[in-house]
Amino acid sequence: MSSSSSLFPLDSPRLGRRSFLGASSSMLAALGMGRVLAQGVREKPSFPDYPFQLGVASGDPAADGFVLWTRLAPQPLAGGGMPDESIWVHWRVAEDERMSKVVASGKEIASPDWAHSVHVEVTGLRPDRWYWYEFKAGAEISQRGRTRTLERPDRPAEETSVLKMAFASCQHFESGFFTAYQHMLAESPDIVFHLGDYIYEGPGSEGKVRKHLGAEIMTLADYRNRHAQYKTDTALQAMHQAAPWVVTWDDHEFDNNCAGDLSEKPNVDVASFLQRRAAAYQAYYEHMPLRVACVPKGPGMQLYRTIRHGGLVDFQVLDTRQFRTDQPNGDGTKALGQDALRPDATMLGSAQKQWLMSELTRSRATWNVLAQQVMMARVDRQKGPEEKCSMDQWPGYEVERQSIVNAFRELKVSNPMVLTGDIHTHWANELITVPGQPDSPVAGCEFVCTSITSKGDGTAAPAYLGDLMTENPFVKHHSDRRGYVSCTIDSKIWRADYRAIDFVSRPGAELKTAASFIVESGRSALVPV
Repeated sequence: MSSSSSLFPLDSPRLGRRSFLGASSSMLAALGMGRVLAQGVREKPSFPDYPFQLGVASGDPAADGFVLWTRLAPQPLAGGGMPDESIWVHWRVAEDERMSKVVASGKEIASPDWAHSVHVEVTGLRPDRWYWYEFKAGAEISQRGRTRTLERPDRPAEETSVLKMAFASCQHFESGFFTAYQHMLAESPDIVFHLGDYIYEGPGSEGKVRKHLGAEIMTLADYRNRHAQYKTDTALQAMHQAAPWVVTWDDHEFDNNCAGDLSEKPNVDVASFLQRRAAAYQAYYEHMPLRVACVPKGPGMQLYRTIRHGGLVDFQVLDTRQFRTDQPNGDGTKALGQDALRPDATMLGSAQKQWLMSELTRSRATWNVLAQQVMMARVDRQKGPEEKCSMDQWPGYEVERQSIVNAFRELKVSNPMVLTGDIHTHWANELITVPGQPDSPVAGCEFVCTSITSKGDGTAAPAYLGDLMTENPFVKHHSDRRGYVSCTIDSKIWRADYRAIDFVSRPGAELKTAASFIVESGRSALVPV
């Protein structure tokens, strides 16, 4: 996998994009690079094995650029296998797959402080087009990745290119094979959203399809090795290599059903819990194509942000874990009661909620999308007159949930859409404005993707399906197989195709389309096709 350095010139970082050489002291401090520059950086390292075993990735595309990512890890499951020294990693971006028309290049520092990960923020590129990229460290050259820019925000929706988007969540390594990503790759989406549970924190278990390495992860080294184990999956690597991703977390990137600084387990010391969270957040940043603005500061990390594609679509990427108050009523599926109706209960926290309302208010996009984790529709899971809902999902925070649904109408938000993961099943929901009144106006639509593997092999029609649909007439589709959702977005129509596979316990499952819906611009209604 090595190549002559003459094919990959040793150049200085390109002007017009963020470079550690030209970085401010505050940026260097945020990345822990102060001691790196003082000690010097190796230009010609040697490695005990191929250093790009975790692949390459790109993310958070904008009109003029994107983030490029890789991590040097010749021994990925043993802490990376890198020496305690910093390495120069060269990169380049080209307009063609052969890399003969290079339009940007430079080098970045891979520091042991950040697991020798590399995050390059490329700018100054042309909007709405595909690019190719690769890295080089020493004599070794990475896999070649493909990525793209989006359209300028000021371009009218009618003149903005159609966007092919796929979204996924919940990929428990032990539960099965990532076959769904092989099918997603064949669809060649323009952009992929991952809505959380990229890794799972639990210990290795016998009798599963695959096995986690080690016990439940607690330390920075643990989280790094777990991310690396997931990143070794070839189907996941190939999908990262083929298109830019936009990622956000749910709970398992840190700890199951965490809520703010609270564990689901009783009597957990808050200080030690936050120390563990700091480790989880750092490892997450180290393994994702995220911008410097997302660099964690101890146990805190700002992950909410906006992705825009011309005047066609705005994606507001949310974080519904870090800032939330405790789940009401002891969590679980319960009647709402007064605890779930507390006005101070929050999923977003005040700063993120204010940011979201501001973004929705000023948006001029045709489609306005919340890319987030847990189901927003108030789904009644109890047959009969009594209502019971999930306390970990938006109904457990009903006042805030209702305020967002109301804001869609009061702010006259154009075509509100919600993308959701978490629940390991497919759903298509209309978000009615008055709970319990199915004929009340619909404020927006919610597409919920099932899991990539979590929950294992599934079924198209679970036994409870009839009762569920009767209790919740705003639910237009539900199924319990693994897969993802593929969307095609233009200025007049949003189409969502629910992709499903019958099994993940062995490779080779065929792709099926469980259901398809369109939403016409200006009409908040799911129309089956």
